Amino acid sequence: MAVPPGVSEQDFKRALERFARVVGTEWVFTSDDDVALYKDAYTPLWNEAEERVASAALAPDSAEQVQEIVRIANEFRIPLYPISTGRNLGYGGSAPVLSGSVVLDLKRMNRILEVDERNAYALVEPGVSYFDLYRYIQERKLKLWIDCPDPGWGSVIGNALDHGAGYTMNPYRDHFGAQCGMEVVTGGGELVRTGMGALPNSRTWQQYKYGYGPYVDGIFSQSNFGVVTKMGIWLMPEPECYLDGNIECFGHDDIIPLVDHMSYLMNTGVQNTGTNLQSPLRFALAQDADLRSLLTREDAQAAARLSDVSRQRNVPIWSNTFKFYGPEEVVRAQWAYTKRRLASITNSRAVEGAFYRMPLTDEQKRTVRDEQDLGLPSLGVFSIGARSAFNPTPTTGHLGFSPVIPMTGEAVIQSQRVFSRVLQEAGRDVAANVFPQSYHPRTFVILIMFSVMHDVDANQQTRKLFRRLIEVAAENGWGEYRTHSAFMDDCARAYSFNNNALLHLHERIKDAVDPNGILSAGRYGIWPKHLRRS
Repeated sequence: MAVPPGVSEQDFKRALERFARVVGTEWVFTSDDDVALYKDAYTPLWNEAEERVASAALAPDSAEQVQEIVRIANEFRIPLYPISTGRNLGYGGSAPVLSGSVVLDLKRMNRILEVDERNAYALVEPGVSYFDLYRYIQERKLKLWIDCPDPGWGSVIGNALDHGAGYTMNPYRDHFGAQCGMEVVTGGGELVRTGMGALPNSRTWQQYKYGYGPYVDGIFSQSNFGVVTKMGIWLMPEPECYLDGNIECFGHDDIIPLVDHMSYLMNTGVQNTGTNLQSPLRFALAQDADLRSLLTREDAQAAARLSDVSRQRNVPIWSNTFKFYGPEEVVRAQWAYTKRRLASITNSRAVEGAFYRMPLTDEQKRTVRDEQDLGLPSLGVFSIGARSAFNPTPTTGHLGFSPVIPMTGEAVIQSQRVFSRVLQEAGRDVAANVFPQSYHPRTFVILIMFSVMHDVDANQQTRKLFRRLIEVAAENGWGEYRTHSAFMDDCARAYSFNNNALLHLHERIKDAVDPNGILSAGRYGIWPKHLRRS
C-alpha cells in the first residue's frame, strides 16, 4: 500500500481506520486493484515516474461525512483529492495532481434534491451526471432541458466547476455561469452556503446568485479551496422549435465579415446560442502536401491561392452554423434576417439545415445529428481516436489544447497561422487540427487535439509540443481556459502579469481557507505553502 507524501505508515493506517468509522469499511479503498481504478485513463504520463497515482480512495455519502473526513485529514495531514464522478477524461480523470493523495470520491452523493419547472433550476449533489439529470426530467415529463458538454456521463457540478461549456442557449451553455448557489466544505471542515443559501430557510437560493456581500462562488471553481457538496444549476425551458442553417464563404478574408456578423447576431440576441465555425477546406487539404503548406503562410498570394482552390473545388474555406431556439415564427424570422444580413459577403451561400418541433419523438432522438444541440446527453465524443474502418489502430485517449482568442476573423486567421507553424515544426498535421469553438459570447476557444498513446517516447514529444504551444499562445496574448493536470503549473505561470500577482493572490486565499493544505494540492497550479518550493 502506498503512503501519502510526508505521512508515516503508522499515521496513515490510523487515519484509514478513522475514515472507515465515518464512511464504512466497504467505502475505503486501499487494494492495488481498487486504487488502480483512480489512475488517469488518458494520461500523457503513462508508465513514467511522473504518472499520478493515489494512495487510497474514500467514498462518503453526505456533506456531514465529508466534513468528518476533512477534519481527520487535517489532524493527520493527509492530502485529499476530491472528484465528482471521476470521468474528467482528457483533463486528468480521477488521478490526483499530487501523487499519493487520497481520492475523495463523491460518486455516492448522487441525489437530485430539487427540480423546479416553473423557475427552471435544479439542486444537485456532485455525483449527479448529465444522464442522471436528463433521465429525472424525462421520467417526470418536465418541459426542461439540460445543457450538456460532449460526454454525458460527467458530473453537472464537476463540469461547471471546471468551466465546462455546452451547446444550447447562451444563459445555459456557460455551465459555471448557469450555477446559482453552493454548499461547500472548506479546508478546515466548515460547512458554508453561498449566496442566498446563507440565509436560513432561504426561498431563493437557486434563483438569485449574489446574496449579500461579496460574491465568493467563483473562488471554488478551478481551485482547491473547498469541496462543493451541493450546487444549483439553471435549466433551459424547453423551446417550441429548433432551426439551424449554414453560411458558407469561399474567400480567404471572408472570415472577417462572417465573424463580425456572427458576433453582432449573438450579442444582440438574434442568435441566442453559440455557433459552429469550421474550415471545410482545411480538412479537404489534409492529404495535399503542396496546398497544405499555404496554411502557414501570411502573404497575399497564399490567401488568393486558397480562395481560388475553394471556388474551383466548390469547398468553402469557411462555414458557420447558426442555431435558433424559440417559437416557429420567431426562429424562421431570425434565420431569414441572418441570411439577408450575411448576403452582403460576396459569393457566400446559405444552406438550409435542420428543423424540429418539440418535444422530439423517440425516433428523432435516435437519429438527430448533433445531440447536444437538442439537450440530449451522449458519449459520442469518445469516438475520437476509437477503432473504426478509418482508424484500425486506435489511440488510448486524447488531450485538448484550448486557448481563448478574441471573437474576430483576424484573430482566427492569426491563431491558425501561429499554431500551424508550431505544429509544422514538430512534424504534426496542420490541416485539420486547429479550429475555433464559440463556447462563450465574445471569444473563441481554439481546440487542438492530441492523441495519447501507450508509448513513452510519443507522449513525451506530445508534452513537449503542448508546453511549446502554451508559451507561444502566451506570447500572442492568449491563455488556456482549462487544461490537463499535467500542464496546470505551466498554464498558471503563463498568467504572469506583475510577477504572477494573480497566482500569489490564489496562494494567500489557499493559506486562509485551507491552512494545512490538504485539499487538491497543485490543482490549477495552486500549491499549499509547504509544497511551493518543491
